[in-house]
Amino acid sequence: MSMRSTIPFRSEYKSAMISPEEINRISPASWAYVGDAVYELYVRSFYLMPPKRSRNYHQLVVGEVRAESQARHLKTLEPYLTDEELEIVRRGRNATFGTPKRLDREIYQQATSLETLIGYLYLTDFERLTELLERLELQESS
Repeated sequence: MSMRSTIPFRSEYKSAMISPEEINRISPASWAYVGDAVYELYVRSFYLMPPKRSRNYHQLVVGEVRAESQARHLKTLEPYLTDEELEIVRRGRNATFGTPKRLDREIYQQATSLETLIGYLYLTDFERLTELLERLELQESS
């Protein structure tokens, strides 16, 4: 049985879909804010099984929610993105303000772009979001 099939991140958790007019009134920074939460929930859910010690669980999750990992995941997804999704990624990259001192600016922009795309799809097309999240190459837990 695949780990993916045990993920409790399914369509039962659908958000209220937002119309195209409404989504365009929301800033890409706000999409990224939502995307950050959705991405972390997905990663946490992915690592729930098999059960493990809290410290091990935390280390796995932290490793995947780091900007460097998010930038890597964006690169993995890019070949599968539609033109519209690539435009959302571009808007997310351009919406970043400042860069944390420990990070390269490009890494931070890529991570924010991924969060922007995830937030946008969470609000507009949950099925597509799920399809893309299942393509992520998360580190398998032992």
